[in-house]
Amino acid sequence: MSNPNKAKGTAWESRVRDMLNRRLGLVDVAGKFLHPGSGENVRRAAQEGSRDVGDIHCYPFILECKDVKSAAVPTWLRQAVTEAENAGFPLAAVVHKRRGVAACDARVHFTVSTWTAIRNLLGTPVDDAAGLYGATYTARGVDTGRWYVTVSLGDFADLLADVRGAHAVR
Repeated sequence: MSNPNKAKGTAWESRVRDMLNRRLGLVDVAGKFLHPGSGENVRRAAQEGSRDVGDIHCYPFILECKDVKSAAVPTWLRQAVTEAENAGFPLAAVVHKRRGVAACDARVHFTVSTWTAIRNLLGTPVDDAAGLYGATYTARGVDTGRWYVTVSLGDFADLLADVRGAHAVR
């Protein structure tokens, strides 16, 4: 790959995918899918022309992965929501790599409306959800479109398992 930033982004997407597949028990010790055709597997998405469909598909989420120093979370979240719509997925999040820490400590950001949808699906009150998944809330000014909720990637893996379990029941 001739573009070093693209190579860095691809490597980060692959780390996120691999970490989630391991944490969800979807791969064996060698990293091979236990059930290769399963829709539960976390996969890097192939780009489909001008309508980007996100970096990682882990139903019901589209993940947009970012390996950059300076955060632009509200902008990234708008991008992720658009990509989820393009892919036909109901939920979107952004995974931002943190320098010098393990992948499981990366930050996963959600819009407030996505966080509310997750809590409603799980039937979990705000305070309980924050405690279960280590969520922190960021409110930037009076524009609620710039507000977001953050969990670690490790906590996101637990949340994803719970969402999938609740989603299967409905």
